[in-house]
Amino acid sequence: MSGTVLVTGSSSGIGEAIALRLAAAGYDIVVHCRASRARADDVAQRIRALGREARVLQFDVADRGACAAALEADIAQHGAYYGVVCNAGLARDNAFPAMTGEEWDGVVHTNLDAFYNVLHPVTMPMIQRRKPGRIVTIASVSGLVGNRGQANYSAAKAGLMGATKALAIELAKRNITVNCVAPGLIDTEMLPEEVREEAMKMIPMKRLGSAAEVAGLVAFLLGEEAAYITRQVISVNGGMV
Repeated sequence: MSGTVLVTGSSSGIGEAIALRLAAAGYDIVVHCRASRARADDVAQRIRALGREARVLQFDVADRGACAAALEADIAQHGAYYGVVCNAGLARDNAFPAMTGEEWDGVVHTNLDAFYNVLHPVTMPMIQRRKPGRIVTIASVSGLVGNRGQANYSAAKAGLMGATKALAIELAKRNITVNCVAPGLIDTEMLPEEVREEAMKMIPMKRLGSAAEVAGLVAFLLGEEAAYITRQVISVNGGMV
């Protein structure tokens, strides 16, 4: 496969693994970060070492105006994307009675509003390519079943799944597939150390997942063999759900 794929939140963790896996599969990558520019530049350099092109965009996915400005300018200069992976996310856990408005809003803006903020500027250019395309959103097992202390995160990820399914219907006749990957407990910086031991009790496979395992599924969904898969939520969770 070839073409350019935007991967939001790709300076670290699952997003970094996805960007590198897609580069290894033959895609050029638009690396994205909000604040960690040095780390994003490092990811881009490693992609170039794999023989693919890479560039870095820096903006906050929760900022609608910043998203539109950055993405419209990038598309005007380089052309429409073949694929987009909406991976950028944020967790601010707290018991619901103690949860602040800022904790609620920050998580919803980053995990749900970003669906519109990122995909709205890029969708019409993808349609106008008149070629197949791919969109993958990254949700969470929390959006499937809910999780204690994560009313904000669970709500946002559940909403993301619904938005993904709705967009899939709209874009199906354009041969642009839209799917959602819902990871379980993945061994990344986002998983607090204090919850790891307790988390093992919830996982039938008795281990954490790896970012590479999530990236492998995303790479499959971006490929030709997944051309008839759309409007699906696919879990990577070791049997939790």
